[in-house]
Amino acid sequence: SVLQYPEHAGLQRWVADLNRLYRTERALHEMDFESGGFEWIDCHNCADSILAYVRRAADPSDFTVTICNFTPVVRTNYRLGVPLAQDYLERMNTDSAHYGGSDLGNGGRVTAQPETWMGFPASVSLTLPPLAALILLPA
Repeated sequence: SVLQYPEHAGLQRWVADLNRLYRTERALHEMDFESGGFEWIDCHNCADSILAYVRRAADPSDFTVTICNFTPVVRTNYRLGVPLAQDYLERMNTDSAHYGGSDLGNGGRVTAQPETWMGFPASVSLTLPPLAALILLPA
């Protein structure tokens, strides 16, 4: 079986964890076909190859924030606009050692400041791992 190789086993764990998160977080599926279920945070950063967006449930206070870094470059102190000034859990990180990655990230939690950024009322300063995606949930 290919699962004898750590890279394959890590990818299997990632897909299983992502599917579990998709089922349990209403913001990731409840408004799939509604415009209110998706909002860009940043879709213009072609220089750094970063995309970020919000997914919302029918209750707009139920949301996730996804950030994708499509380069092999670690981005430190990357400021990103978010919907609320509060703590966020780093719920998924594709660079986690659990999935075979280098384990760069934000220690599982970040705190947003009430500093307007990218049209959002708050912002966080993140470490974006290389070639990775993060999913943040309000704590």
